[in-house]
Amino acid sequence: MGDHKQGSMDIREQEKTFAGFIRFTIWGSALSIGVLIFLALTNV
Repeated sequence: MGDHKQGSMDIREQEKTFAGFIRFTIWGSALSIGVLIFLALTNV
């Protein structure tokens, strides 16, 4: 337990996962806004 060095863990996989989550969130938000604009313009 005493050999731990802060900042030595490999976090590349976590960074890729987080980047994918952010990308999915941005695309999902843009799609939702696009659908709302479409519905507002067509008065459905």
